Order: sequence, then C-alpha cells, then structure tokens
Amino acid sequence: MKVRLTLWCLLTAALVAAGCAGIRAHNLPPADRLLEPGPGVAGPGPGVLAPAPPVMPAAAAVPMPQTVQILFGRPEGMQIRWDVASVGQFDSEPLVVPGRQNFPEGGIFRLKLTNIPGTGREGVELYPTLEIAPTTPRTVAYLAHNAIPIQFTEEDFDQVQSGNFVTKVIYLPDPEFQEMALAGVETLVSTRLDPGVNPIVEADRRGSIMAILRMGNKDLEMPGTSGDAMLGYQTACLYPAAAGAGAAGAGIPSYVSGVTVAQWGMPSSGTPIGLPGPPHIPMGGPAGLQKHVIRNHTPQHMPGPTERFTIDVRQNPGFSYPKPPSHMMIHEQSITTSLPYRQPHADHTEVVH
Repeated sequence: MKVRLTLWCLLTAALVAAGCAGIRAHNLPPADRLLEPGPGVAGPGPGVLAPAPPVMPAAAAVPMPQTVQILFGRPEGMQIRWDVASVGQFDSEPLVVPGRQNFPEGGIFRLKLTNIPGTGREGVELYPTLEIAPTTPRTVAYLAHNAIPIQFTEEDFDQVQSGNFVTKVIYLPDPEFQEMALAGVETLVSTRLDPGVNPIVEADRRGSIMAILRMGNKDLEMPGTSGDAMLGYQTACLYPAAAGAGAAGAGIPSYVSGVTVAQWGMPSSGTPIGLPGPPHIPMGGPAGLQKHVIRNHTPQHMPGPTERFTIDVRQNPGFSYPKPPSHMMIHEQSITTSLPYRQPHADHTEVVH
C-alpha cells in the first residue's frame, strides 16, 4: 500500500511539473499594495503622502473671528472714524487719540483721520487702511495681554501731503532682532527703508507681522469717487508667502499644522516620484539634500493596454422558437338553413292611379 502511494505521488508531481513548464508564472503584489498610487508610495513616515484634512464639526467649521485691540497713541487730539452701518460712511463714534479700539483679526479696515494737529493741516482729512493680521502661535501670547501700538508721526503726514505713499508694518521681532524694539514691538516705515525694499517682506523676515498701515492722500469722499475704493471690513491675506496660495480666511489662524501649512514634521524636499520626502528633515524646513537616487532592480513585466477585447458566449441548451405563420385560410359554415325569403306577388306590378 505504501509503495502504491509513493508511486502515485511521484507520477502526480511529474505530471504537474510537465504541465506547468510551458506556463508563465505571474507574481502580483498584495491587494492592499495595488491600491496605492504607485510603487513604493505607501508609508512609513510623514514624508510620503500628504496628511488628510482634519474633520471639523459643523458648529466649529466657521468660527467667529477673534478681536485684537489697537492703541492709537499719536498725535493727541486727532479723531479717527471707521465704517459701522455701511461702507464709505465712516459713521462710527469719533475716537479721540490717544484711544483704544477692538478690531476683528484677519481683516482690512478703512479709517478716516480728522482734526490732524500741525501747521498747514487745517481741514486735512486722510483715509488710511489698517490691516490686522491673524494671530499666530508666535503672537497669540503677546496679543492676549497687549494692544498693538499705532502712531502717526509728523513725518508720515509730511510724506503723504507731498504725494508719497506710506506703509507702516508693526511686527513682533524674533529674538535676534529685539535689541532696538520698543516694548517688544517694532515698526518698519517704507519711507525710511532703502529704495526697492518691501517693508512687509522685511518685517516678515525679522519677525511676526501683527498689523499693516497704508496711507496716501486720496480723498474718498469727493463727489464722483468710485465706491470700489472704499474698504470696509474684509478678509485679508497678510503674509507675502501666502499671497500666492490664498488667504486662510477670517477667524482661521494662518498657521495650523496640517490645515494651512504642512503637517508638523513634514519635509519640503522632493522625491523622484514628486511627493514630499524623505522623512528625516523635521519641522517642514528646507532640506539640504542635493541628490536622491533610487534604482529598482526588481524584474517586472508590465504589459500594455489591450487594444481589442472579444467575448464569446455560448449557452446550452439554446433557444428554439416556432416559425411565425405566413398564411391563413378561413371557412365559414352555417348550422341551420336560411328561410326562403321571396318577393310578394302583389309587388310584381306597379299600379298608377
């Protein structure tokens, strides 16, 4: 019995080997790997695929913007108004400098300056714009305890009256730029910088921007002035780096890991397949990697797409219908004979009277 089983196993193995010799073997990766966008794309590490956006509750999808307090310090006695009911009306209660006012973060506000002190400024009215930056992890602690100081100087009014455009950027400097800062806050003025230097870019390089003040000599209440030039509250895109990508929107902080910026630990260097990586550069900083080479020595057979596909179908038993009729013969036969209906004899002749 054992001898018969051994011979049968040997014969079966020989037949299987002979039958499989002419068949090409195919080795496919696991099903979960076939679902990925490409070979070697799936994990591990945060530098392979972009993180999925967080699911926000419906009630917290559109949060209310936080307010930031602005301290207008100089010049004393000047009055400031802004829009309340409608755009371009400047119908707020006049704020006499020095004074404070709360504004929502992430917006641009058009102001109206009147009663400007100084010789030659009687009746002069200016309409600067005040842009409030969204709070960031760098500025949230400062703004929770302090107001943003904004001052208008004699030099600012002289530059505007002479036809120059003044841009003032109030920012919280980084530790290496805090030597000359006053009360922890520094202000860059476009008229004090070298020609061609953008004060917004320079302030963003030195620290975290909190507010931008722009001022010119255009009279917005002159008859015939276009209403498009009158800015009320609107969402702002403050940072130069984010100007090309779009604003995050009012009420949403500009730096949220995995939402408005890369996930924490996500590198910014590229890989040959075009995805962020490798995952060894932390905190999303620029990578120093100069060359990244991947050589794939895996034997593979990737046939091209099928140009023509034919399907032959056969069903047993088949279908057989009778031939439809093409001729019909009708024969009618009465069961009882009909009565003999004859013409009356009187009707054979016609009598005319």
